[in-house]
Amino acid sequence: MLVPLSWLKDFVQWDVSLDELCERLTLAGLEVASVEKVGEHWDRDKIFVAEVLSVRPHPNADRLTLVTVNYGHGEPLEVITGAPNIRVGDSGQKVVFATVGARLVDPYAETFRYKTLKRSKIRGVVSEGMLCSEKELGISDEHTGIIILPDDAPVGMPFADYWGDTVLDLDLTPNLARCFSIVGVAREVAALFNAPLQLPNPQVQAEGAPIDGQVEVIIQDPDLCPRYSAALIKGVKIAPSPQWMQRRLLLAGMRPINNIVDITNYVMLELGQPLHAFDYHRLHPQRPGSPPTIIVRRAHAGEMMTTLDGIERTFTEDMLLITDGGGPVAVAGVMGGEASEVTEETVDVLLEAANFDFISIRRTSAALKIPSESAQRFGRGVDPELTTVALHRAAELMRELAGGTVAQGFVDVYPRPPQKRIIDFPASEPKRLLGIELPAEKIANILTSLGFSCEIVPGEPAIIRTKVPSFRFDVSNKADLVEEIARIYGYDQLPITLMNEEIPFQQRNRDLELEERVRDILVGCGLTEVLSYSMTNLESVGKLSPKGTPPSPEGYIRLANPLSREYEFMRQTLMNTSLEIVARNLRFVDRVAIFEIGKVYLPREGRDLPDEPRRLSIALAGPREARSWLTNESPEIDFFDLKGIVEALCTHLGIDEAHFVPTEHPTFHPGRVAALYAGEENLGILGEVHPMVRSNFDLPEQQRVCLAELDLEKLLSLAQPERQFQEISRMPPVKLDLAIVVDEDAPADEIARTIREAGGKLLTHVVLFDVYRGEQIGPGKKSLAYSLTFQAANKTLTSEEAVKQRDRILRRLRRDFGAQLRG
Repeated sequence: MLVPLSWLKDFVQWDVSLDELCERLTLAGLEVASVEKVGEHWDRDKIFVAEVLSVRPHPNADRLTLVTVNYGHGEPLEVITGAPNIRVGDSGQKVVFATVGARLVDPYAETFRYKTLKRSKIRGVVSEGMLCSEKELGISDEHTGIIILPDDAPVGMPFADYWGDTVLDLDLTPNLARCFSIVGVAREVAALFNAPLQLPNPQVQAEGAPIDGQVEVIIQDPDLCPRYSAALIKGVKIAPSPQWMQRRLLLAGMRPINNIVDITNYVMLELGQPLHAFDYHRLHPQRPGSPPTIIVRRAHAGEMMTTLDGIERTFTEDMLLITDGGGPVAVAGVMGGEASEVTEETVDVLLEAANFDFISIRRTSAALKIPSESAQRFGRGVDPELTTVALHRAAELMRELAGGTVAQGFVDVYPRPPQKRIIDFPASEPKRLLGIELPAEKIANILTSLGFSCEIVPGEPAIIRTKVPSFRFDVSNKADLVEEIARIYGYDQLPITLMNEEIPFQQRNRDLELEERVRDILVGCGLTEVLSYSMTNLESVGKLSPKGTPPSPEGYIRLANPLSREYEFMRQTLMNTSLEIVARNLRFVDRVAIFEIGKVYLPREGRDLPDEPRRLSIALAGPREARSWLTNESPEIDFFDLKGIVEALCTHLGIDEAHFVPTEHPTFHPGRVAALYAGEENLGILGEVHPMVRSNFDLPEQQRVCLAELDLEKLLSLAQPERQFQEISRMPPVKLDLAIVVDEDAPADEIARTIREAGGKLLTHVVLFDVYRGEQIGPGKKSLAYSLTFQAANKTLTSEEAVKQRDRILRRLRRDFGAQLRG
């Protein structure tokens, strides 16, 4: 929320620096995200408030005029302008005048940039400066006319002093609904600095006929609309709002429209109560002969209406509508309807100030994708007692600024006033929870400054009987009051104390520790962790198959109110998002090596909630090593790089039985894909992505991409990261080579495992160091050469003993794989 300090000072004064104000607000929970000093870049000696002395036509241009201005510093100067709101014969208007040399925003540049104003000659006449629009000063994008200031603007004052301001950008959390207004922030400032708060008490001069009989209000669903108030203002004249109001709206981030709409926005920003103005004569009665009727009800299924943004919207039965005798006229708390909006022809205005259920408004706003200022406030909660206060303020402004006549009285339907909340608060609570001892009077003063009503009941300890104000939805118990005391007292003032009790024994979370261990292992392998949304779309999932056909939505969990169609379903795999991330990154870098740990969401038959197992995805693409002076060129990553990373992961997790089995999968290249097993347990799949799948994800055609997805739950359940220590043998090892010829389809991984089993405890190391295919061994065969290391723990092995073990291994290989010793 944007808070202009000049507006804030209407209600509270403070005597501290801007830095201290921002620090105290942030520590109290109202985080100051940024500070903008409006007018900081306006030249104080070149941009002034000036008065128009005369306007005469340009002798050589029909659309230009020559304006003589008094800017309070030297002789009057003449400038040329084409602004439509300055006409021949005008005089007396207060304007913004920039002299030669002033630094202004270039209104015709495609990007934001400044320009230095120079003396110019247009059609033979010299212009000694410029009359400024809002765009040239960077106030807004408005450039059709120059700025016309109020009549009391002092001539000669630097415009930075007259119009400049400091604006705080507050990053408010949803529980701070009370602070979504200037008055709400002023209340917090007053409490923090013990300053008097000047709350508005608006009064209205109502001279019209009584409102009774001129409008009816019916609330059919009081659970969604506990209060609806309305005022009637007749005879208004639609015109631009005054400069002071436009200025405040612009500083607060809102675009001025006309006096009626601007008043509703102004009061909303000031008090926090959203308002809506209807054209009274566009509202229909419920029955012939009766006055216009407002009916607040749930929508009928399929009911439609065009909102103020020109979009026709279809409503569901859980949405709340404002209707009249003819149908919907507004989406309650979100946006008005086009058919009843205020236009230049509007004469009579029905002004709405209502209160709605915050959950209903939040859901409706999200479903219709209308994040309006009104919905933002109603979606957090608005004080139901504000409706008539806001009507008094807005109706009086419409009388003053639009010339309207206010009907006597308001319509106020209030079927469900909130229950009063009273909390008996022991004065000992701050000592118990915060470690500070405060007298009951001090506690009562802090709470009173925040709008609470307090009565001290003597006793031991004293009780502060606290009445919770209607605008504090977040306070319901004693702990909430302690938090308020801590905020105003100052978190930075709380004493530092040590615990008196023993620190409890820390219980290890094996599952979390192992997950972090997986991250450490993969980062150690040179990978970078990524995070993606848990939502996806079926078109993206369909790209994992060569044909790109999306799966049926029936097997997926669908979001009721997705942010967009790209995030409509809960994911069941990480592979598609991993490939999307690889594709995006390969546009900027040559090498991608990433992993992600995340949940997938698998529906369970007969259950409302899905299974949420964790998955691990790994994706590689690009050169094997990053380019450097050591490796200017490096081979491209392939299947075996990915396999090596998975092997390293299993080794460091202590999964000794992990092995790879050839398999098939539509996402992967045939013959370059394997399943990871531990015993009979399938742990996942890895391989090189199919060329057609690469094309589906717009990946480079000639670049290999390797992908793995592993079941992290199964991996962690099998993990044995704590290894049994084995003493290093002092005996010398014996190294022998074994070269065998086997069938082409015999898995080298299975052969190595068999070698380890047959070699027994004396075999300490097995390395495959050569693979050969050729005429010497015949077609359909391959030669595998292994280096075997034998070592005993308590004696020196002889060559004969080592050869005996090798022969034993060879016999096992002949039996299981039909292996032959290569000569």
